[in-house]
Amino acid sequence: MPATVLTPNLLTQTMTSSQPTIPSRGPRRLLVTGGAGFIASNFVHHWIERYPGDRVVVLDALTYAGNRSSLAAVEHHPNFRFVHGNICDRPLVDSLLEEEMIDTVAHFAAESHVDRSILGPAAFVQTNVVGTFTLLEAFRQQWEKRGKPMSDRFLHVSTDEVYGSLGPDDPAFTETTPYAPNSPYSASKAGSDHLARAYFHTYHMPTVITNCSNNYGPFHFPEKLIPLMCINILLGKPLPVYGDGQNVRDWLFVRDHCSALEVVLHKAPPGETYNIGGNNEVKNIDLVHQLCDLMDELAPDLPVRPSRQLITFVKDRPGHDRRYAINATKIRTELGWTPSETLETGLRKTVEWYLTHRHWWQPLLSSEYQAYYQQVYATTP
Repeated sequence: MPATVLTPNLLTQTMTSSQPTIPSRGPRRLLVTGGAGFIASNFVHHWIERYPGDRVVVLDALTYAGNRSSLAAVEHHPNFRFVHGNICDRPLVDSLLEEEMIDTVAHFAAESHVDRSILGPAAFVQTNVVGTFTLLEAFRQQWEKRGKPMSDRFLHVSTDEVYGSLGPDDPAFTETTPYAPNSPYSASKAGSDHLARAYFHTYHMPTVITNCSNNYGPFHFPEKLIPLMCINILLGKPLPVYGDGQNVRDWLFVRDHCSALEVVLHKAPPGETYNIGGNNEVKNIDLVHQLCDLMDELAPDLPVRPSRQLITFVKDRPGHDRRYAINATKIRTELGWTPSETLETGLRKTVEWYLTHRHWWQPLLSSEYQAYYQQVYATTP
């Protein structure tokens, strides 16, 4: 299938989310960390579409999951700037905050894959804990120099995995659910959440924390479940499903997440925490079945059809949380946000995107990625 070049207009037309009323305000000057990653690149597109007069500076280390091509459609926007660098580099962060007069940090940069955290946890502590601390300290210094304006924001984007695992009948996570992380990844994110919260309570710095459920959509690195299944179906490769496939996740379309973050940045009081979920709980095996059926419908010339034949159960990951579920009542009642996509509509848009953007994902299937893939999914039960 021929590649489709992603333009801002195409992204807007195909990935539209409902927009709650946003209070009027002056232009912001944003630093988006990890802006070449999955969620953050979608956020950059979303923000520039909504607020073309705002300054958007992306800081990204371009590790394996950071992809400069995810920002190709905005690279030449007059208010966009890309900086290749690490959030742990304090002199660089200081210079960017001062030079660009940053008043808003949208902090996405993180090591985020549970399997990788099991194989090598050190990088997760360094990026997620030390990196967040570096940003908080740098922003605090600049914020104090600027007279501590409470209209500034430090948005810390986190995960529902900090809350641990739920049983089949347990109520969904709320903002007051005790933290109980079960992997090096979720533990490192929990630590960064606590730092962001402490900077509000200790220094009164205007931080806001969000904890989201599993995201899916465009620009998602192929190691994650949904793009992995789509790409493996296209290649006729096995579809690895952990354990018995009964693990449950709450899925959130990434463009819905971006609209929620927009609302949080403009309407949330400093010091607050908001859970963001898609109201789409589904078992992993059922999700894979849906993807197989969509690919069978939408993809021509599949090497194996029906693609459900490719499903292969593999050994469960250590410490695999059984169920996540988000209670998003607070953000709905206080800020007026709800997701616009159902799982069915969001999955269809996502599958269509991967089918028409082979030029984006094919270069990511490197020999290093293939070796990692084999290491993670090599053992069957």
